[in-house]
Amino acid sequence: MSVLAKVTGSEFDSMVLRGAFDGFGPRKIELIRGELRFMNPAGPIHDDYIDFLNRWSTEQTAASEVTVRVQCGFVCDDNRPEPDVLWLKPRRYGRTRPTAEDVLLLIEVSDSSLAADLQEKADLYAESGIVEYWVIDVPASRIHVMTGSDGKHYRNIEIVVPPQQLAPKCRPIAKLITTELFEID
Repeated sequence: MSVLAKVTGSEFDSMVLRGAFDGFGPRKIELIRGELRFMNPAGPIHDDYIDFLNRWSTEQTAASEVTVRVQCGFVCDDNRPEPDVLWLKPRRYGRTRPTAEDVLLLIEVSDSSLAADLQEKADLYAESGIVEYWVIDVPASRIHVMTGSDGKHYRNIEIVVPPQQLAPKCRPIAKLITTELFEID
């Protein structure tokens, strides 16, 4: 793969403000490790999981405790990823993008991007100090839960499978019923 030019986070932000990506239609672009990357269009399965997680997130939290965002970008050092679900410290983020320090929980739904979500994105989030990162592994009906960043990688990786329940460290009473998430009877 050849790269035409590396872009910094501030250059990317400036390009967004100037409308540099307006002609790309509904396609989303992330800045990862200096590269502009088109995100794969979400299919119905991916959308359904995000919708479920969004409903679960808003039902399990109060606006005074957590701001829930879906498929929105944030400042992750010099990167601008757009994860599927973010739990953020409670406030409005209209004037500035949230930063890694604002992230309480980050969730990626992976039905076709598992390798990247478990490797490159996991390292990126660990380097930025994201406290808790979940990868919803749709094909395998399991969740990879990563915590304990050492500044390069996550030291603690747990795999949760149905019928185990899961709760974020920032809100232990917010139980995710994995059998409902994966539609297992």
